[in-house]
Amino acid sequence: MDLAYLRAHPQHLPTFLTHQRIRETPVSSGVCSASRLTLDDGSSLFAKTWPSGPAPAGMFETEAAGLTWLREAGSVPVPEVLVALPDLLAMEWVEPGPPSPAAAERFGHELAALHRCGAASFGAARPGYIGPLPLDNTPGDDWAAWFAERRLAPYLKISADRGALAASDIAVVEEILNTIDRYGDSEPPARIHGDLWPGNLLWAADDRAWLVDPAAHGGHRETDLATLALFGGVPHLDTILAAYRETWPLADGWRDRIPLHQLHLLLVHTAAFGSGYRNAVRNAADSLRRL
Repeated sequence: MDLAYLRAHPQHLPTFLTHQRIRETPVSSGVCSASRLTLDDGSSLFAKTWPSGPAPAGMFETEAAGLTWLREAGSVPVPEVLVALPDLLAMEWVEPGPPSPAAAERFGHELAALHRCGAASFGAARPGYIGPLPLDNTPGDDWAAWFAERRLAPYLKISADRGALAASDIAVVEEILNTIDRYGDSEPPARIHGDLWPGNLLWAADDRAWLVDPAAHGGHRETDLATLALFGGVPHLDTILAAYRETWPLADGWRDRIPLHQLHLLLVHTAAFGSGYRNAVRNAADSLRRL
């Protein structure tokens, strides 16, 4: 199988893999199993499968749609999707490279351009996933109410149900939910990645930063910027932010709102992985209460 054949017959890729007619090299990944596929013409692909049993319904098709939507903006580089099947997602291979100030500056400008492409509403036309968890993308017009209902409350409930947060933590986050209008700065929907923690920004050998593993939807542009600072922060973050603001200035108080935008992914982590992220959730909520 070469790349031309794959483009014409994407549905045949699983058969070639089953019969070991494509060289497959495992690579590190998140909740999915991932590998580098080498085709007969020397082309490489990045492929993802669910580690055991069938993949959650629509997971790979939704990710493929999100990648394509982000790629259509023509700003930040995004891998081209080549195969999107219920149990397999394959896209062009991006050769990793070291982070650089030049790549960070370019990414900051490109991310602002991506966000400017906008979206029809907050949310998306189809439900999605955030890591292993379902993501409710029901559209809405009021960002603060939508973010509280679709991005915070569901993962607070899961976290509470599994005992990942103490009662006092739950009460503090509920206070944020009930007063979210005082923290949220209203802007039109931006075209955002939606899960842009540092692990989903791929520094490449072409000296650019690529977007991978999105939970793409119409959202608040500050969300992507805030989550870049999570878990130690992306390299050259100050350079990225400076370039972004040069292209599209941020509203006053954006730094104060960082914990609000981070709270979604932090609650996803307590919901999916447990109490190890409890302190981070509480610290973010307490920072907002002090405003």
